[in-house]
Amino acid sequence: MSIVSFFTRKYVTARPADWIVLGLGNPGDKYAGTRHNVGYGGVDKLLSRSGTGLRPVKGQPVVVANATVAGASVLLARSTTYMNNSGEAIAQLCHDLHVPADHVIVLHDELDLPHGKLRIKQGGNENGHNGLKSVSALLGTREYLRVRMGISRPPAGTPVPDYVLGPVTHDDALEAMLEHAADAVEIIVSQGIAAAQNALHSR
Repeated sequence: MSIVSFFTRKYVTARPADWIVLGLGNPGDKYAGTRHNVGYGGVDKLLSRSGTGLRPVKGQPVVVANATVAGASVLLARSTTYMNNSGEAIAQLCHDLHVPADHVIVLHDELDLPHGKLRIKQGGNENGHNGLKSVSALLGTREYLRVRMGISRPPAGTPVPDYVLGPVTHDDALEAMLEHAADAVEIIVSQGIAAAQNALHSR
């Protein structure tokens, strides 16, 4: 997987949007292409489709791009904190732009799904995912939407931190999952979560 960098140094002010889509991951070349960063990859697909690029928001740990996705006004975002502090990237944006939690879509890696499998849900437990824990804590709710991107469980004896920070397998299943993550966002914002689940859970 190539995690495309759309970053430039010019600061921007995030414009109003109906939805915020946040990809979780760790910043920097050291973590590019790791399992923990597949959420970044899903956002990259949306950026590529919309022809937009990410730029930093002054004073906030996030890079963003305003885009039109399936006819909806969407703020595409990547956290620039480390994974465990991902909520810092989204809480201020939601406050400033008056976007409710049920219009926040978080793209993230999921140990409890096979590599390349995607599932969509709203709310529920974080299942030990520290990035989601941070988002839930700082939003003050779990009722945001999640696009869960499967990376499988580590082999016996491999510590989870080492596994999620290891390189993701670059194969057709990964590429399809990244495309499906972008599809999921497009369907959610245009038709709702149920339609996205119906369309994508069978793939």
